[in-house]
Amino acid sequence: MSGHSKWNNIKHKKEKADAAKAKIFTKIGKEMAVAIKAGGPDPNNNSRLRDLIAKAKANNVPNDNIQRTIKKFTDNSDINFEEIIYEGYGPSGVAIIVETSTDNRNRTAGNVRAAFSKYGGNLGQNGCVGYLFEEKGVISIVDEDNEIDEDKIMEDALESGAEDIKCDEGEYTIYTDPADLDTVRDAIIALGYHINTADLAKVPSTYVELESEEDIANMEKMLDKFDEDDDVNAVYHNWDM
Repeated sequence: MSGHSKWNNIKHKKEKADAAKAKIFTKIGKEMAVAIKAGGPDPNNNSRLRDLIAKAKANNVPNDNIQRTIKKFTDNSDINFEEIIYEGYGPSGVAIIVETSTDNRNRTAGNVRAAFSKYGGNLGQNGCVGYLFEEKGVISIVDEDNEIDEDKIMEDALESGAEDIKCDEGEYTIYTDPADLDTVRDAIIALGYHINTADLAKVPSTYVELESEEDIANMEKMLDKFDEDDDVNAVYHNWDM
């Protein structure tokens, strides 16, 4: 029974990773739109666009998709996205950061504020919780076939330049200095590991436990609401799940 349970956990983590990957593809496209607006469509003359193309390829986005995205936002100059970060508190003071890319600031602000309010939180001022997070490179690997040796991947990750690695029932999360993300990612791939996602993320320095069933339910519903919002690229929080 334990084997069946472990497979279900790994399957669930794989589904979560696939959903996260799809979200990253959408996020990269919007970031490309912002980069093209600011610096043009030529990656040779636009370092941010060049970095985003590299990030897309690292996350297994086909080159045809990348080129179509660049063409789309080059040919349609009226499609404008801006990046806005919201900070606030969830139930029992959980710190939350919501990163968005939007073509309608009022719509996005209203949706984010409503999600905070509906589920026992409140939208705060910029900077109110940001100091509780540190930017890290985060590489995710899901061992859906149960083939990875935990001791070996820990050794390989650290020797590749990672700062830390956490293992949780078939999911491996590798943390790097932001500047080392590309180097560590390439080294891990060269060692034969299949990476699900590789991106910069905000990692909390402290965590909050939720003891109330109501708080837990509200926090889950809030995160689901953010996840459903196409304007939301990423959500970071310090809930100890």
